[in-house]
Amino acid sequence: MAVTPFGSTSVAQWGVCPQFFLRSCLTGKSVSSGYNVSSRVSFMASVSSNFLSRGSLHLLFGLDSSQTLHHRRGSRLIVRADKDYYSVLGVSRNASKSEIKSAYRKLARNYHPDVNKEAGAEQKFKEISNAYEVLSDDEKKSIYDTYGEAGLKGSGMGMGDFSNPFDLFETLFEGMGMNRGMNNRGSWNGAADGEDEYYSLVLNFKEAVFGVEKEIEISRLENCGTCNGTGAKPGTTPTRCSTCGGQGRVVSSTRTPLGIFQQSMICSACNGAGEISTPCNTCSGDGRLRRTKRISLKVPPGVDSGSRLRVRSEGNAGRRGGSPGDLFVVIEVIPDPVLKRDDTNILYTCKVSYIDAILGTTIKVPTVDGMVDLKIPAGTQPNTTLVMAKKGVPFLNKSSMRGDQLVRVQVEIPKKLNSEERKLIEELADLSKGKAAAGKR
Repeated sequence: MAVTPFGSTSVAQWGVCPQFFLRSCLTGKSVSSGYNVSSRVSFMASVSSNFLSRGSLHLLFGLDSSQTLHHRRGSRLIVRADKDYYSVLGVSRNASKSEIKSAYRKLARNYHPDVNKEAGAEQKFKEISNAYEVLSDDEKKSIYDTYGEAGLKGSGMGMGDFSNPFDLFETLFEGMGMNRGMNNRGSWNGAADGEDEYYSLVLNFKEAVFGVEKEIEISRLENCGTCNGTGAKPGTTPTRCSTCGGQGRVVSSTRTPLGIFQQSMICSACNGAGEISTPCNTCSGDGRLRRTKRISLKVPPGVDSGSRLRVRSEGNAGRRGGSPGDLFVVIEVIPDPVLKRDDTNILYTCKVSYIDAILGTTIKVPTVDGMVDLKIPAGTQPNTTLVMAKKGVPFLNKSSMRGDQLVRVQVEIPKKLNSEERKLIEELADLSKGKAAAGKR
């Protein structure tokens, strides 16, 4: 691209007719059916202009008030960028490619989000990666040295067109072990975490309340002993996968109305291993076999139906060095025919005669701790709820704290009375009437 003076305005000439391309990029990631897929959609729109004023250049290059356009000798348009990629990498402007690469590797190690958990580390890592991508590419570096960041925008190599910084990192770092599934050649080795397993455990009411230790038998996939989980027949030598060239991943491009759509996914020919092996006769190349195992499981007090217990690393084995999955034990509690549970409280309904409700009494009440005496106060009204403190369910993970048992009192009134009972009730009624009349005087 050449820039020539026209009066007091610098005009950028692109071929016969000046044309500027504004380019933006939309990047997304998704995981589906065990395949890691990263997609990039790029699209371009163009506008034409014969002569551009200083304000038009500001608009074109996306400059704000802090960025300025400078002329040199009437023939160069120099754009001062906000960020200096050389400063970002800590190298001089005449640094060699090897010095730039070395600086990037050093900084990327320090600021990779898997290593550096400080706030702002990931943003710094992206800035370092962007700076390296520009300075390591001769064409982009040449444009940047002349026109700065805004020159990259105007040339169609704008800020939205940078590669995924993590893909760039995986490409340059060999054998660091910082990315799951990467082997010492920097390519994908097919490692995949094992799937989680689920087990349904049935408990009775008291086992759920107080906790219990159970021995359960689970079925899961374990590493094949014949091939040590590699899936390859012992004594055979794997060959490099011709589909992915040993990288374990393939990239496909599709042209769409919005631009070129790229997909990077695990190679289906080698399942991401980068190698083709003779399958193991024992596991048929999967590297895993289903076996049963007995494990001791400690159920904490206070669990309820639907509670899930997680036992780490007791799920299916991972493939080719991947981490094992977890075991999730789903609890199902058999209801008690008498005691009902309401979160950490236990509900119970008792029946007392109208005489006991009037005079008061003490009755035996079932609890999870056994039969306990409960005092029914004199004058207890129907449907009164009495509280038996700390006779409920222990709080989950806080067994020293317990809920209450709530006892609802139902007063039984006889539907039929014998003659003697009726006579006594009538006498009691007369006394009550007399008492009421005296109170009015």
